Amino acid sequence: MLMLEYNGIKYELMAQKEFDADTAALDAVNEFVEQLLEEADCSMKTTMQLMVALEEIFVNIAHYAYPEGNGKADISVFTDKTSVVLRFADKGTPFDPLAKADPDITLSAEERSIGGLGIFMVKKTMDNVTYEYTDGQNILMLFKKCN
Repeated sequence: MLMLEYNGIKYELMAQKEFDADTAALDAVNEFVEQLLEEADCSMKTTMQLMVALEEIFVNIAHYAYPEGNGKADISVFTDKTSVVLRFADKGTPFDPLAKADPDITLSAEERSIGGLGIFMVKKTMDNVTYEYTDGQNILMLFKKCN
């Protein structure tokens, strides 16, 4: 059994699966995670927030992690019975999406620079988001209570 401990909270692995880092795999990724969120008894609101975040992160991996070819994305779902963690791991180009400054949402769409809104939305809807680059992998984790 694989466990994840974060801030003293122990999370148990529900499931882990590797996918092609390709937008063609998005439906399979969604099905995999949605079933697990149902098993974790997440509310509909929480499930929808996690599914939107899942799509944003997975599509970014598919589009940007492997500029020279196809790669893989490993997705794991952990729970502590009251919350879930979505863990994304890829061996693509090192990139910390949390390092980029949040976009200025007070500016009009024409005045804002392109990019950054997706990860901004993810950070605002999750309870916590962490990133690390370790052992040749980007690891992004999304934490969310299942209320």
